[in-house]
Amino acid sequence: MSAVLDDMDSRPGSTTSLLRTVIGLYLREAGGWMATAGLLALMGALGVDGPVTRTALSRLKKKEIVLPAVRDGVPGLGITDGAAAMLARGDRRIYNPRSMSAADRWCLVSFSIPETEREKRHQLRRRLHWIGCGTVAAGLWICPDSLRGEVEEILDDLALRGMATLFVTDMPLPGGTMRDAAASWWDLDAVAGLHRDFIRHCGGLPAAPAGASTEAFASYVRCIDRWRIIPYLDPGLPEGFLPGDWPGKEGIGLFQRILTAYAGPSAEFVKATLGA
Repeated sequence: MSAVLDDMDSRPGSTTSLLRTVIGLYLREAGGWMATAGLLALMGALGVDGPVTRTALSRLKKKEIVLPAVRDGVPGLGITDGAAAMLARGDRRIYNPRSMSAADRWCLVSFSIPETEREKRHQLRRRLHWIGCGTVAAGLWICPDSLRGEVEEILDDLALRGMATLFVTDMPLPGGTMRDAAASWWDLDAVAGLHRDFIRHCGGLPAAPAGASTEAFASYVRCIDRWRIIPYLDPGLPEGFLPGDWPGKEGIGLFQRILTAYAGPSAEFVKATLGA
């Protein structure tokens, strides 16, 4: 779980973030192993030189995301079991952005953690934030009920399940409107900013790439790198809970168009590069 937070803390477009994106997109598709030279070539196509990539790789090895693996005498990289599970969870978020209806249920997370466990309390709040939960009060958080399993996983991982109670409910009843409540429980301005940033950087791509080229690969990876944090932080609130100028629908539509047009040519480029 901490690996997820490390992933989110890396700035989109940075070497570490791009490397994580390339690994998430293509290392599993390559059979769970990739020659180091092949990975360096892919990062080179993104404009990142070998020494910088090797430094970032060293960090990912220390975080137990990848591990050295020699195959037929060729030095390469494999993926750890923990990272594989993390990436599978990320796939569900990235490729299936959440969208609640007004009839969907909610999960309330109530906890009381003593001062002696304040570091765990800090970690719990941080992790709940990173999966898209909102803060009603210091010890009361809210999220779509579809996230209850991830909340349970976090609590178990921190050995805090006995200090928390989960409530599943229909529509919350705040003192004001749900739109005002949602704006206070989540930092919707920040989430909207992420959507607009994605639209600004990726909205100008050609409708379709000109074949399996370096440009198609680089454009696709950079857009996925900029997108993949958004489905974690955006809880996918019902339309009536959101500001009138909410950019989420446009952002999701753009992501889906890029995925449809660029995923195939990018994968073909990777296959040709690794084959070479």
